[in-house]
Amino acid sequence: MILCAGEALIDMLPRESVAGESCFAPYPGGAVFNTAVALGRLGAQAGFFCPLSEDLFGARLRAALAASRVDHSLCPAVTRPCTLAFVTLTDGQARYAFYDSGTALRDMTEAELPDLPDGVRALFLGGISLVGEPCGAAFAALCARAGDRMVMIDPNIRPDFILDEAAYRARLAAMMAQADIVKLSDEDLHWLMGAGAIEDRARALQAKGPKVVVITEGARGARAFWQGGIAHQAAPAVEVVDTVGAGDTFNAGFLAGLSGAGALSKAGIAALTQDGLEQALSLGVRAAAVTVSRAGANPPWTEEL
Repeated sequence: MILCAGEALIDMLPRESVAGESCFAPYPGGAVFNTAVALGRLGAQAGFFCPLSEDLFGARLRAALAASRVDHSLCPAVTRPCTLAFVTLTDGQARYAFYDSGTALRDMTEAELPDLPDGVRALFLGGISLVGEPCGAAFAALCARAGDRMVMIDPNIRPDFILDEAAYRARLAAMMAQADIVKLSDEDLHWLMGAGAIEDRARALQAKGPKVVVITEGARGARAFWQGGIAHQAAPAVEVVDTVGAGDTFNAGFLAGLSGAGALSKAGIAALTQDGLEQALSLGVRAAAVTVSRAGANPPWTEEL
């Protein structure tokens, strides 16, 4: 099983009422949650961990996980409310305003972490769950417990959400040093590593520990930097409705591709071939292309590819 550990929240997406008023509609979301849902829809054995509220929004999150064949048995039920993320769109690009204080996610502590079952082969972490306290420290502790399991991290950086940049950078540095795969958008790469050519910045990050660094570049597709060189896959041409959940879906496709290639382990990553890496990138960009072609984070099922 691929265990996705990180935020589950409600995306409040902009809509228009029948009376023509601007309003927001609630949809299950969160970067790591979306990746778990996409993995389940792509036929991978997927699990999810995050405390889930006992409120009406927590019930929606549980139902969405079950509908996409994601195991959520490790998620404790808590009385804290669910995190809300109000989304605004500018030319299809999403911007977020988070309401997170005192929530099921933000106030999670290390005491709520599960013991990782033997069936967990890979661990995926990232998103805003790595930013706040005390949840950020708890998810970092879970990463440290991965042992010989393969670890992939996508920080999915939201600069406006970061209150203590130095602490956040230190946490990311420690976790990425433990990771086998780090995925970043081109914007995230430059925020993290500074200005410069993408290949130079990605190789500098790779030197800090991860075996594979994957960079997504929107319509230009995705590149993976590894010891064997550089793999690239162009993105299919589609009409973009919005980008909500695009990177999360890419992560799921990439992980599902690695799983199909038998590379979902530290040994598998060490033995990756160019073909195997390109196939994983291909599944990632094709799945993401479906997500951006429709409103909200609505990843494709296998049969849609």
